[in-house]
Amino acid sequence: MKKVFLFSDGSSLGNPGPGGYCAILRYNSKEKIIKGNQKEATNNQMELKGVIEGLKALKEPCHVEIISDSSYVVKGINEWLGKWVGKDFKGVKNPQLWKEFLEVSKPHKIEAFWVRGHSGHKENEICDKIAKQMALKAKSDG
Repeated sequence: MKKVFLFSDGSSLGNPGPGGYCAILRYNSKEKIIKGNQKEATNNQMELKGVIEGLKALKEPCHVEIISDSSYVVKGINEWLGKWVGKDFKGVKNPQLWKEFLEVSKPHKIEAFWVRGHSGHKENEICDKIAKQMALKAKSDG
């Protein structure tokens, strides 16, 4: 099973407001950037969307290390998701996105790690910059 690193970040202007996300997939020396936006989204939705879209871009089952500055995403994956599934996502924010995450993560071995945002972590800084650009694009596209 290939080991892939998925660096991800999301941004929202207004929370909710125009949102953007970015994921960087790295396998050995190869990198792929996935990015996108939505007219109306929260920061947490964009953080999670970056991870989902990054996982969707994988073409085979992989051991994926997700690196994010979102404690919502990392704790959601590592701590809360099992309980949420057990109660069928009752009372959980963004249930459709979490269900989509479960679906796209099925073939992979997932580990999620938190990094402090805006602290000089190279890939996190790149993702942050691109996510903000994508949110601004969503805003200007109206």
